[in-house]
Amino acid sequence: MQSIQPYLFFCGRCEEAVKFYERALGAKVEMLLHFNESPDPLPPGMIAPGFETKVMHASLRIGDSVIMASDGSNTEEKSSNVSLSITAKNNAEVDKLVAALAEGGQVTMPPGKTFWSPYFGMVQDRFGIGWMVGVDAPQTTSA
Repeated sequence: MQSIQPYLFFCGRCEEAVKFYERALGAKVEMLLHFNESPDPLPPGMIAPGFETKVMHASLRIGDSVIMASDGSNTEEKSSNVSLSITAKNNAEVDKLVAALAEGGQVTMPPGKTFWSPYFGMVQDRFGIGWMVGVDAPQTTSA
């Protein structure tokens, strides 16, 4: 297996989410394609009326990772049991990322020391995506 990449669905708010992640996380858009830009015709009934200008596929680079995203095919809200984890360089970066991601969302665990990380916090962003942001614990070796 080479890699696993998360694919997020935003039910009509993908372009807004892309702009938010550009600001909050410094994401770089590698590709963004709207349904009406598809090189192949879409099957009849594939997307809801009015979704022609919505995002069919987007690819964002955040640090060394790639996240893919789409509006999906309609505005029905879908639940998510997934959180994305970010390893920060230091406590200040954790605070910065948590604050940025919480804009319009909610901090679900304020940053602080945990048994698994010297500094860790959790956020649910305005799109319902969970984020876990922490500093890696120093690695110890056992004899």
